[in-house]
Amino acid sequence: MQGEAATDRRVVTVEGADALPFLQGLVSNDVLRLGKGPGIVWAALLTPQGKYLADFFIVRQGDSLLLDLPEVVAEATLRRLTMYRLRADVRLTPSALHVQRGLGDTPPDALPDPRHPALGWRRYGVEAGTEPQIDWDAIRVAHVVPETGRELIVDDSYILESGFERLHGVDFRKGCYVGQEVTARMKHKTELRKGLARVRVTGEAGYGAEITADGKPAGTLFTRSGDHAIAYLRFDRATGPMRASAALVELDQPVDGAAIVQP
Repeated sequence: MQGEAATDRRVVTVEGADALPFLQGLVSNDVLRLGKGPGIVWAALLTPQGKYLADFFIVRQGDSLLLDLPEVVAEATLRRLTMYRLRADVRLTPSALHVQRGLGDTPPDALPDPRHPALGWRRYGVEAGTEPQIDWDAIRVAHVVPETGRELIVDDSYILESGFERLHGVDFRKGCYVGQEVTARMKHKTELRKGLARVRVTGEAGYGAEITADGKPAGTLFTRSGDHAIAYLRFDRATGPMRASAALVELDQPVDGAAIVQP
């Protein structure tokens, strides 16, 4: 089974004796589990202030450790990783592998997307894959899965507001990493008052439209698929009908406290 080409990704090989400990001290998720065998972990790289810089998959395939990065943030991410490397025995080199993704049964040489079962599987190989046919935006909207450059804004987004805990992108039991203190404080000492949620949209409103409630700012409309969309909302103002441009916007999923229920 051949998968679709993921043309907006870059694959980098991570080599060296310190590769896993190096990444473990930087990213939001526990990557040391990859030392036990093949697997895939989704994680974020943050600023010291806890704001989003990039998200990527860390993949153990045979004896190789790979980074599967969004192309739009790949250069900046690799520069930052190189800056943090210091004297660690770590080498980051371009890989000729391509990313394929697909739905249905996971092929033997592929790995399930760790974020949500609806996102299918990912494969890393020499073949580019078939032309994209699957409406991935529809799947992302249905399950409120953020994407780099769409819902995930560099130096602005917070990963807990963006659903990383629900999507298995953060581990609160691992050791310290860059931005960990702020992330842990948001988890344990505050209630999230803002975040991503699925909304129903009736009428015309495009990406980036401001959402208002009773004339007050309530959020921003992001990726839309049909009459549903992902929105960043102030939960206290999302309790009734809202507007975005000429469209009516309504919360389309339950909110349990300050966190959306698993779609």
